[in-house]
Amino acid sequence: MSDPRVILKTERLILREMIAADAEHWFGILGDARAMRHFPKVYTRGEAAEWTTKNMRRYDAHGFGWWVMIRRDDGRFVGVCGISIQQIDGVGEHEIGYQLLPEFWGKGYATEAACAVRDHGFNVLNLPRLVSWMGPNNTPSRRVAERVGMTLEKETTNAATGEPHVVYAIHRQ
Repeated sequence: MSDPRVILKTERLILREMIAADAEHWFGILGDARAMRHFPKVYTRGEAAEWTTKNMRRYDAHGFGWWVMIRRDDGRFVGVCGISIQQIDGVGEHEIGYQLLPEFWGKGYATEAACAVRDHGFNVLNLPRLVSWMGPNNTPSRRVAERVGMTLEKETTNAATGEPHVVYAIHRQ
């Protein structure tokens, strides 16, 4: 019997909906200063649990959210990737986001997952446009956005943090 929480499968990954027990895995990223170097802060375990709960609500509210990335060969947690709605310059944008445990950086997992999420967003959710946004110095995330087929659209400021950001976008063909 297949797991109803599984959203996508790629060559090396399974992307499935988060469950409350994933908060500890997620804290492995949110609580790691190296993994969070491009974000405003490092999170506590409690904040990671709150974020997990908030993300799980997105599934009911929107039909999507961030999904847990699991390696198919050994079942290990790699990170998260999915779609969320971000307020960018006052507009609700469908953003592909991704974050991985540092031990899995540079192995192509973010690109593999983000490409699958892009295709899901266009072909299943029928979204007309997807974006990714990040700090201008976040070169690894910028490279993933480019590998997904996104192009740099603009520079802006994250209203929540006041930090400069760049926005990459792709439109459904």
